[in-house]
Amino acid sequence: MEKYWYVYILASKKLWVIYTWVTSNLEKRIIQHKTWFFDWFTKKYYVHKLVWFQNFSTISEAIEYEKIIKWWKRQRKIKLIEDFNKNWFDLS
Repeated sequence: MEKYWYVYILASKKLWVIYTWVTSNLEKRIIQHKTWFFDWFTKKYYVHKLVWFQNFSTISEAIEYEKIIKWWKRQRKIKLIEDFNKNWFDLS
């Protein structure tokens, strides 16, 4: 079975706080965010809606793309999300 890596973006509300990260198990990680398993930034700012994700075949590709997204200005991140999920629905 092939393993995938995911870069994902969470949001608190449309156009509010945006959080980008990488994981090998997207379903498990989203559950952890929604149940506040981690006492991190996402809990502090109530960031738990999965609004964008993309899978990669290697961890190095995923980390590279995550770093690229993190350097983008906010408006470009919003465009990425809205091209994929116009209404900012929770995809989880």
